[in-house]
Order: sequence, then C-alpha cells, then structure tokens
Amino acid sequence: MAKSVMTVIRGGRVLDIKGHQAPKADILIKGDTILEIGRAGLAAPDHATVIDADGRLLHPGLVNGHTHSHGNLAKGMVDGVTLELLLTAGPYMSGARTLEDKYLSSLIGAAEMVLKGCTAAYDLAAEFPMPTAEGLAAIGQAYADIGMRATLAPMVADTSFFEAIPGLMERLSPSLQREVERYRQAPYKASVGQMKKALQGWKLGAKGVQLAVAPTIPHHCSRQFLQACLKLSKDYGTGLHSHVAESKVQVIAGYQLFGTSLAAYMDSLGLVGPDFTVAHGVWLDGDDMKLLADRGASVSHNPGSNMLLGNGLADMRGMLEAGINVGIGTDGASCSDNQNMYENMRLASMVSKVQGPDRQNWITTEEVLHAATAGSARALGLGDRIGKLEPGYKADIVFLDLRHVNWIPVNDPTNQIVHTEDGSAVHSVMIGGRMVVEDRRLLTVDLAKVARQAEASRDRLASGRGPAKALYDRLEKIVGTFCPGLAKQPLHIDRYGGSHHSHDHARCSSQPLRR
Repeated sequence: MAKSVMTVIRGGRVLDIKGHQAPKADILIKGDTILEIGRAGLAAPDHATVIDADGRLLHPGLVNGHTHSHGNLAKGMVDGVTLELLLTAGPYMSGARTLEDKYLSSLIGAAEMVLKGCTAAYDLAAEFPMPTAEGLAAIGQAYADIGMRATLAPMVADTSFFEAIPGLMERLSPSLQREVERYRQAPYKASVGQMKKALQGWKLGAKGVQLAVAPTIPHHCSRQFLQACLKLSKDYGTGLHSHVAESKVQVIAGYQLFGTSLAAYMDSLGLVGPDFTVAHGVWLDGDDMKLLADRGASVSHNPGSNMLLGNGLADMRGMLEAGINVGIGTDGASCSDNQNMYENMRLASMVSKVQGPDRQNWITTEEVLHAATAGSARALGLGDRIGKLEPGYKADIVFLDLRHVNWIPVNDPTNQIVHTEDGSAVHSVMIGGRMVVEDRRLLTVDLAKVARQAEASRDRLASGRGPAKALYDRLEKIVGTFCPGLAKQPLHIDRYGGSHHSHDHARCSSQPLRR
C-alpha cells in the first residue's frame, strides 16, 4: 500500500486494556501506520477510504511468540506423548517434506492465525537434515502471500536427540543405534552456511518477514555451533530463540552435561541478551529468571503445549516479578493442535490460578493481553512497531463482532477477550493498513484450494512414512520409560557444581504442581 493512501476507521470501539473499557473512537491511518486516534468524527482527508466499524471492538493484532510452521501438516497426529516422544516422532510426523510441502504447511498455519486474530508470529521452522535457503524462502513466502508478519528462525541442531540425552543412546540396541544414525543432523558448518546464504539473499523484509536464528535446544547443539549461531545473530542483527527448560528432562540433561542450568550455560557463551527469547521456560528457577531479566531477555509462555506434553505449568508470575519480558505463543500444531492465541491467553490466565490460592500471584487479564500483544512483539524484535493501537504503530487491527454471542452483553472487554473470546467473533483483520480478513473471509488465499492441496500432501506423505513410523514404534517404549525415569530424579547439582537439595519440592516432584 502506498504511504500516501489514507484510511479512516469510524464508529468502532477501541480497546483500552488497562482501563478495561472500549470507548468509541475513530482511527486515522496513513499508509500502513496509525496517524491518529480520536473521538468520533475525527477529521480525515476527503479522499480517505472510510471503513465502517460500527458494532466492532478493535484490539491490537495478537502476536504469536512461538510456533513451528512445519507442524501444521501434522496437526492431530498424536496424543498422550511427552516432549521427548514428540521429538522421537519427528522423522515420521514431519519428514520427507518437499519444498511445496514446506510452503503449504506454513500457509495453513498463517491462514489459521490471521482468521483467529493473530497478525505476527515467531516461527521456528525445521528442515531436515539442515535448513536451506530455498526452504526458508518458501516458508517466508507463505507468510507474505497471506499478508502476515513473521520472524522466521530456522530451528537447527548438530547433535541428535538420542545423543543429547545422557545415557539414552546406550539404552538402544546396536541395530536401533544404527537406524537412528540415519536421522543424524548435518554438520554445523553446513547449517551455518545455509543460514548465512539465506540471510545474505533475503528479499522478504519489505513484506514483513524477517529472519532470526534458533539453536533448537542448547544441549542439542555443540558449543561451537552455539557460538556460530551467536556470531550469525550479531553479524546480521537478528534475534536468537531457543527451547530452554521446557521439560525436566532438559534440566537434568543440562546439569549432567554442563554442571549448570541451560540458561546459565547459554549465558556463559554470550547468547543471552535483549535479542534472546526463551521458548517455554517451564522449569526455570529463580536464578535463571533473574539472569534473563538482568540481560533483558524474553520468554514465550506456551501454556497449551506445556500441558498437552505434560511438561508442567510455567511460573509466569515469577517471570514478571523478576522483570522478564513475557510473550505468549501457541507452539506448533503438531503438539498443540491449533494456532489459536485466544485459547492460549485464556489458558495463561487459568494455569496461573491453579498453582495456588494466593490471588496476588494470579495473572490478570491485563497482563495476559499485554503479553500476547506488546510482550510477544518485543520478543519478535518489533516492539516499537506492533502490539499496540497507538499513533506511530503499524495498523495491525482486529475487528471483533459485538453482535456475536461471545459479546452479548459487553461487560468488560479486557476480561472478555481473555476469558470469553475464542476466535469465532473475529470479523475482520487489518495488517499494515490492508484488510487481510473481511467479514470472516480470508482475502489473500483461496482456502478451498489450500484444502485440496493439503489432502494431496497428506496422502502422499502418509504413503511414504511407513519405515519412519515403524522405527518410532520400536523406540517408543524405550524413550517413553527412560526419559520419565530421568525426570523423576531430584536436582542435586547447582549452577556452581555443588551438591544441594534446595530446589522447591514442586520442582523436584515427578508430577509438579507449579512446574
């Protein structure tokens, strides 16, 4: 959209998160940016395009702080799996993807997000055995075709899952060890080369899609690889994103391998800073939280996935009190089965309330909504551009239908967006001053065509995944018993290498209340 184009939205009710109200106001937009918000009848040029928002509640576009585009072709495939079993299932759930599959999976997720009020996402996309410049371009193009913003971070590793968990490879028979070798990640220098190629030739920045770097899980990456990821991030000015303390197995592995927490280990290598985002952080301890806050880092809280995989309940209150910037995400559809930010806002509120009866520790709807907008925006590196309906910010606006049953009656819009809305009242979505969804219809992509393509892709992938599924079936019992056994161990080693038992009971329990 040309910068000279003027748009005025009239008659809508603009959300005031802190005020728990939505007074009527008009919004004047110049090009892709909010110019002014004022009372009804706000002056606008005669040539301005007028959008009638009568009967609509306007709120900032939701920002998904953590997802995986490769998961959208695998939604609903599993239930009753831990994180470690999900990682074991990766080759059969997400393997053998063509370039078209990668584009399509990203397109499906982006379509779902915008239809459910989400206008930007931090996407940790995976390719095997390493990221490719062509694959990242295809994934990014899907976001551009939908009209959605994205920070796209190739999820990379150079150590296999079975080597990353101390003692697990030794539990496999020699024949299984040989079979899992087929799924070894590429040497880190090859992955770095592809990421550098993508960063050097990236052409989608003007369309709202930028690149970042995501060493997937710290102990799945060699020290040299983590240092190379940090150098890439610094050389090209990108964000860094990693799964840290998502499961107790990860925490135990970190202490066994490094004698310290994963957050402290990454900090010792220089990765933790204002551009660093922790995914999940379910098992962060108080020292970790203070460290992340002191470095200006962010955490993406993904409550739906954390519960579905049995990882526990992250301590969002502790994070906020420590001073961490907290965003909210959906995680990938292969382990959360949808990309609904409204659902994850509701869950973020609810899980804080089941961790104890002290109401002062419960997360408020204001805090949840801030995290799902401005908090996630900051994690994406876009905190000065999106996440708020204010002059100078991009015109990323969700129009909720106040005539929908979700909004009959309107009592407290902040509470109701978090606790009542489920995405079904999303009427229209504007991104950068351009309507992407209007009257519940996606304007940029033919969903019927996407559905046909997805069915064909699913059938083709299903016909070829037999060997990978058979291998998973042989590994399931081993991983499904070894890793929970590892997680039952108390944490004996502190970040300085000494023995202690000072971790709270909830953290050391195999079935924690808080985490």
